[in-house]
Amino acid sequence: MVRNQPSRPEEALGHMPLDVDVVGMWVTADGHIRQELLPDGRYDEARGRRSSAYTGRYTVTGSHIDYVDDTGFTATGDIRDGVLFHEHLVLYKEDQA
Repeated sequence: MVRNQPSRPEEALGHMPLDVDVVGMWVTADGHIRQELLPDGRYDEARGRRSSAYTGRYTVTGSHIDYVDDTGFTATGDIRDGVLFHEHLVLYKEDQA
């Protein structure tokens, strides 16, 4: 029986990475795009003056995010060093003051 090789070092050690806490508001450096990741697995993205330009659901696996827009469009993102790289966008978590 052939077993799949672990794709990440932590899998080789027998543990999976913990899901990153992504809940909150993420914004581009210029503030034009604001993506709110809600605790219920939904997201709401505003672009400029257009609120709720995109809405849908997301799931988190480790530091990877999979998005499914309400229209069926899919996208992905990854969080590295506290920065969300979402397709061609770079978003930063807004301070929770």
